[in-house]
Amino acid sequence: MNNERILIPIPALFSFDECLWFLNRNYDDCLHVIKGNAIFKTLEIGGEVILIRIREKAAFLEVTILQGRASAENKAYLTDYVFEWFDMRHSIQPFYDLLIADGRFAYMTEAYKGLRLIGISNLFEAICWCIIGQQINLSFAYKLKRRLVERFGIETEQDGDVYHVFPAAEILSAANVDELKAIQFSQKKAEYIIGIANAFANGALSKKFLLDLPDFDSRKKALTDHKGIGIWTANYVLMKCLREPGGIPHGDVGLLNALSNHDIIKDRGEAGKIQALFDQYQGWESYLVFYLWRSLAVKDLA
Repeated sequence: MNNERILIPIPALFSFDECLWFLNRNYDDCLHVIKGNAIFKTLEIGGEVILIRIREKAAFLEVTILQGRASAENKAYLTDYVFEWFDMRHSIQPFYDLLIADGRFAYMTEAYKGLRLIGISNLFEAICWCIIGQQINLSFAYKLKRRLVERFGIETEQDGDVYHVFPAAEILSAANVDELKAIQFSQKKAEYIIGIANAFANGALSKKFLLDLPDFDSRKKALTDHKGIGIWTANYVLMKCLREPGGIPHGDVGLLNALSNHDIIKDRGEAGKIQALFDQYQGWESYLVFYLWRSLAVKDLA
C-alpha cells in the first residue's frame, strides 16, 4: 500500500460535506465509493490504475494514493483532477451575491453553503452518461452505466471493495451493438455510444478539440454534429465537463420542476420567463442550474 498524501488547500465557500452528500444521494454510482466521510475513486493515468481516497483534514483536502505510483507526474495530475472535479479554483462569492440579492434564492447561500458544481472531467464519459440517461429514469440510468462499466471498464480491488474506471473510447469503439443490447441498451443508444467512441478513437472529437474552438456556440455545434448528441446533451456536457457558464440544459424535467417550485414559472412552456431569470445570472447560469437541481433533493437529517 502506498499511502502517500497530497494536501490541497480548501478555498473559501467550499464544503466537502455538501459535495460528498450530493455525490451520495442513494444512487448506485459505480465510479466512486463513499465510506464515512471519505470518497474513493479509481483513475487511469497514462495506462496506470491509481486508487485514491479523498477526505477533509483541517483546512485541506487530503488525497491519499492507495494504489499506484506516487510519481511527481501522477501527483500533479491528481491535484489538477481534484481541483477540477470539485471546482475549487473559482471564487463563488459573486454567485452568492446574486443569490442574496434575489429573495427567491437567498436561502440557498446557507442551505447549500459551499456546494460546488461537481464536474465530470472525462468528456467521453460525460457524453456517454447523457446518452445512457436519455428517456429513462435516473435509477435505471445508473444501472445501465454500471453494466457498461463492469463489462468494458478496468477495475481494481482493495479491502473487499471493487473500484471501476469508465471504459476507454478505444475499447467501446471495438464493441458491437449486440453486446450493448445484451446489457439492456436500446439499439439506438448502442449505436450512439459506439459512434461517439469511434469519434474519440479516431481523433474527430476530444476535449482539447472543443477547448480550442473560439466560443460556446461553436463548441455546442461541434458536439451536436454527432449522432446521439442533441441540444440538451451538448449543454449538459459543456456545463459539467468544460464548465461553460451558459450550459443551460433547457427542457430538463428536473430544472423545470425546480423553477415551478420556486414560482418562476407556472407552465413549462414559459421560455421567456426562464430566459429572463438566467439573464440575471450571466456568468453563473450553470451554477444556478446546479443549485436548482440541488433544491429537488431533501437531505435526511436523521
